Amino acid sequence: MRRLIVSTLLAFGLAAGTAQAQDFTFGWNPRSGDVWMDAWLGDMNRYGNRYRDPFVDELVRYHAAPRDLVVDLLARRWAPGDIYFACALAKLAGRPCRYIVEQWERDHAQGWGAMAKRLGIKPGSPQFHQLKRGMVPSYDRWGRPIELDAQLQRDFPGRGRGPKHGDDRGHDAHGPGHGGKGNGSGPGNSGGKGKGKDKGRP
Repeated sequence: MRRLIVSTLLAFGLAAGTAQAQDFTFGWNPRSGDVWMDAWLGDMNRYGNRYRDPFVDELVRYHAAPRDLVVDLLARRWAPGDIYFACALAKLAGRPCRYIVEQWERDHAQGWGAMAKRLGIKPGSPQFHQLKRGMVPSYDRWGRPIELDAQLQRDFPGRGRGPKHGDDRGHDAHGPGHGGKGNGSGPGNSGGKGKGKDKGRP
């Protein structure tokens, strides 16, 4: 029963992301090779569009992305989920984010899973799982709830399927395609993990 509920949640999130596809330069069809990742990258589209500053800060501070590049991609109507995946993949592969962006602009027809595989990070591999796992602290720094699949629950024992209650203060997050309440941190707050107004940030 729990598996059915999670599958329905993810499918609903993917449908919501598809509805926004025409708004983005390359549409929205990530095809990362992981259903959970596709759903939550779609949720990032909503967050990145609504809270641009903390979204940009996350990529700059934790994924080695040039600020001007991220701002430019958002201005050019790149999907925030695509930007996040490009820079997270670049960091894991030891490449500049700009390199992955250029590759995606030239050849995105087969999706992110194929792109990752060409870089030696095959969907389903331990390295690819690092990409998934890295999304969780990003959501924590944003103060945005995230539902964990069975694999990630093993990585974050005791966390379960994510926080469900609290004052959202403007977040529209309760999973892909859901409204509802977040965990009370507010847009861009880290919950005490070093985010926010940092004079030393890039």
